[in-house]
Amino acid sequence: MRNQTRDAVLGEAIEVADTSAKRRTGLLKHERLEPGEGLWIVPCESVHTFFMKFPIDLVYLDRKRKVRTWRLSACLSAHSILELPAGTVERTGTRAGDELNIETLAE
Repeated sequence: MRNQTRDAVLGEAIEVADTSAKRRTGLLKHERLEPGEGLWIVPCESVHTFFMKFPIDLVYLDRKRKVRTWRLSACLSAHSILELPAGTVERTGTRAGDELNIETLAE
């Protein structure tokens, strides 16, 4: 996934959680996220981080994949949420209003 606005790669191995079962599990089964990995939860407007074994960055996207906000546990105007390794948002300079593009997604 690429931040088109900042010309920065957010992740090369982003999994898609597009079923009820995948959304329920989320990242809870993971021990960590490696750089370049992440989870795109579609559709989704809120998540919890209870029982997470590691910190993550949360990026809330609207239907056009424009960043609405980050670091919150809910954003009612979001259509999906991108979960990334902690520090990815800061490293890439991602901000509200940035447009993200999906280039290739890991299966």
